[in-house]
Amino acid sequence: MSEWRNWAGDQVCQPVARHSASSAGELADIVGTAAIDGHQVRVRGSGHSFSPAVLTDGVLVDVDGMNRILDVDVASGLVRVEAGITLRDLNEQLDTLGLALPNLGDIDRQTIAGAIATGTHGTGATLPNISAQLEALDLIAADGTTTTIDGGDDLLAARVNLGALGAVATVTLRTVPAFVLHRTDETMPLDRVLEGFDEHADANDHFEFFVFPYATTALTIRRNRTDAEPAPRGRLHQLVNEELIGNRVADLLLRLTRARPSLIPRFSALASRVMDEGDYIDKSFRVFASPREIRFTEMEYAVPRAKGPEAVRAVVDLIEREQIAVAMPVECRVVAGDDAFLSPAHGRDSVYIAVHQYRGMDHEAYFQAAEEILRDLGGRPHWGKRHTLDAVTTAELYPRLADFLAVRDRLDPDRVFGNDWTRTVLG
Repeated sequence: MSEWRNWAGDQVCQPVARHSASSAGELADIVGTAAIDGHQVRVRGSGHSFSPAVLTDGVLVDVDGMNRILDVDVASGLVRVEAGITLRDLNEQLDTLGLALPNLGDIDRQTIAGAIATGTHGTGATLPNISAQLEALDLIAADGTTTTIDGGDDLLAARVNLGALGAVATVTLRTVPAFVLHRTDETMPLDRVLEGFDEHADANDHFEFFVFPYATTALTIRRNRTDAEPAPRGRLHQLVNEELIGNRVADLLLRLTRARPSLIPRFSALASRVMDEGDYIDKSFRVFASPREIRFTEMEYAVPRAKGPEAVRAVVDLIEREQIAVAMPVECRVVAGDDAFLSPAHGRDSVYIAVHQYRGMDHEAYFQAAEEILRDLGGRPHWGKRHTLDAVTTAELYPRLADFLAVRDRLDPDRVFGNDWTRTVLG
């Protein structure tokens, strides 16, 4: 057995075997053999999930070698790609074709299959999560056969599939013509941001903000399409502000607060004062994503949009009232509703509230208290982040769960693609 850990290093498993697939044929052979041998199978992405979604004592498969664009129809925008391609590589290659994904999150290291499976999202009041761009996928069943899913309930289940329907070999995405974004970062009083949240969200193509605990100032990030020519940040600015200050110096300061939690309010005040303001124009995928080298764990809930400002205020107040030792920010993004059965934004426009804790610091009490607040406001968890959902609460939160399970019963009746986590959240 060989150990596997996620990016954060805090989800660990020892699968009975680990295999790598570089083609759909190899993936089918691995899956078929594992099923014959009586092993469950999980396919890992890039390990950026904070939940136990991938963990298995069966066979763990990586698809890093399945990283190619297979077919492109520029006129329709439909692009068929292998499951293991990362968002970063996909967007670089799409750009050479004059295409882009309409929205992205703030990191781009995930595989496309992993991003779809967990409902990964960006921000934008009129834009749903990434999996809503899924038009079709090729799914390998336990017997090694391949099924193409391109509509009906099967597609609505596959769009956020938790890796529980089969091994995804390829996905077909609907892309848009490549575009340029103007990004503006500006600090504002938190009260002002919350009071004007709907105005900010509706006035910008992509709007988000984050606020450090014990601080009264938030950093707002606005991204809007523009016809202007790219005017990207210089390499020196990126080196100093993103790589040096945003990652290395910040990591050192977070280590210090871990050793001396009493310093957290001062750290937050400092972070609020030095948050990098400014604006620049660049290709969309370069504006969406930023380097994230600091290791942490995270929980994120999607609440109904109308509850977003209340949710942020309640979490910030919780931290201050309970004097919780946390120095990492609370993040807020807005997403349009969609129809995927297990999407956290199913059937409603949503605001995602994310809380983070630095590696090596206790997160359980903080996350539990924040989760109670967000659950009481009608929140549903991001599947790739920490949460305590079980099958009973999943059924309460997802009105189409029975439809998802019906698809699963047909595609994986023997639960070859399950694990302890899927048994917990799905039953």
